[in-house]
Amino acid sequence: MIHEILPVGPLQCNCSIFGEESTREAIVVDPGDEIEMILAVLQRHGLRLQAIVITHAHIDHIGGAAKLKAATGAPVWMNERDQALYDRLDVQAAWLGVRTPEQTEIDHPAREGDILKLASGAGATEFHVLHTPGHTPGSLCLYLPAQQTLVAGDTLFRESIGRTDLPGGDTHQILSSIETKLFTLPEETLVIPGHGPKTTIGHEREHNPFV
Repeated sequence: MIHEILPVGPLQCNCSIFGEESTREAIVVDPGDEIEMILAVLQRHGLRLQAIVITHAHIDHIGGAAKLKAATGAPVWMNERDQALYDRLDVQAAWLGVRTPEQTEIDHPAREGDILKLASGAGATEFHVLHTPGHTPGSLCLYLPAQQTLVAGDTLFRESIGRTDLPGGDTHQILSSIETKLFTLPEETLVIPGHGPKTTIGHEREHNPFV
């Protein structure tokens, strides 16, 4: 499995690029900005993009989705409960003092229990969608069981959790999401947060002061 993490944009969102070595199929998670750099990684590995997955609709995670979709034709997956946030990209851009990025249609409403696959058959890499509201109403995490990896978006960070003081945030919900959806995963699960360094579920169970 090819996996590259690119911190993109002014807030250094961790964009993940996953590629299947046998089929050269790829999934990109959270293309917030710097699409040329993402495209360069896809080209360097000879990857064909099959899906663009958005963990939540804050501008630093979704700002480049329209441009990446236009360049590759890949469909965009996002939980429909974040559509209202996506419809207010202009407001989000004003918060950060940046230009409003182009918006695109969401092709698939990613929901709890959905499974995206790279390749097919017994050797397929599976991405399990976990709906983890709290940071935003439609926040998602992606769990890759075979790789023991969790792409956590802004739900869980190393010894921290996502903000809940922005529109749509809910502290009770994010704590419930972490405790019932994420802390039930194996302790050796590698966690890739939306920003900052990697961690593990076991480390966060022991050392996260918020949960």
